[in-house]
Amino acid sequence: MEYRTGDAAIARPRVTVPDDRWLDLWPGAEAPVEVTVWDLQDPLTVAPDQAPVLVVPPYMGGTAGLHRLAEVPRLEVVQLLSAGYEVYLPHVPQGVTLANAAGVHDTSTAELAVGLTIAALRGIGEFARAQVEGRWLVGTRPALADRDVLLIGAGHVGSAIADRLAPFEIRLTRVGTRARNDDCGPVHAVEELPALLPGHQVVILACPLTEATRGMVDAAFLGAMPDSALLVNVARGPVVVTDALVAELTSGRLRAALDVTDPEPLPPDHPLWRAPNTLISPHVGGDSTAFPSRARALLRDQFERLAAGRPLLNIVAGPPR
Repeated sequence: MEYRTGDAAIARPRVTVPDDRWLDLWPGAEAPVEVTVWDLQDPLTVAPDQAPVLVVPPYMGGTAGLHRLAEVPRLEVVQLLSAGYEVYLPHVPQGVTLANAAGVHDTSTAELAVGLTIAALRGIGEFARAQVEGRWLVGTRPALADRDVLLIGAGHVGSAIADRLAPFEIRLTRVGTRARNDDCGPVHAVEELPALLPGHQVVILACPLTEATRGMVDAAFLGAMPDSALLVNVARGPVVVTDALVAELTSGRLRAALDVTDPEPLPPDHPLWRAPNTLISPHVGGDSTAFPSRARALLRDQFERLAAGRPLLNIVAGPPR
């Protein structure tokens, strides 16, 4: 149960994964780490010297069981399968490194962002409801082509969305935390939003949830959007003030396509379900068939780095490893 690095033989680090699909990461070859399954639902019953140094919590598992992280005696790293990490921060013990899955969900989330945008503009949700009733629902709908699109978020997911929007003959404006230029052109600062919003018919949210972005899309933000503008949210629900959005949707002035909401899951009696011009998907942006292969590649890389003593990727909190 040892592996070699240089001339030194050392015990393989122990890691846990949430279910069986992450066990066979090195088919046909010896794993550089000892991998066992632990879904955090029950206490981890191992001797302290057999405890894992890295734990992978369940994907989309919410906060259930996260309190058990504090009970792992040798824990050094929590490796997420999601890009968002805000709900995990309060549960990661002090001194433990938290790494996210940046890059894993870019493709799937970007696909859904563009899909929701087109579906909302072209009335796909209304057509689906009309099909059930046998109604031939005709009428001119807005095209994505020739729209002015404001993309808030210039990170991994935002860049993937921008790439996929490029063929649709739009005019794209990108917004990040600070003004800068990158290989794709200018990025505007978030402070410029009041001046930018009135000139864009589509606003796509792809930013992380932080204290700065929580509640960013409030009544003033929505009020600055032009009539009939579309808000697309593939970021996090609390980026938007839900009551303010419901008010604008109920009035009929704005439209929305939402993969994330606040609260989640959205209760059956919530007014967002019945708001006009609203399309909702149940937080499935990253959960597609593209997810497992990309997540497996990330875990293999991180586990190999851990075993070799090389720096880990995607560290978002805690000490570097």
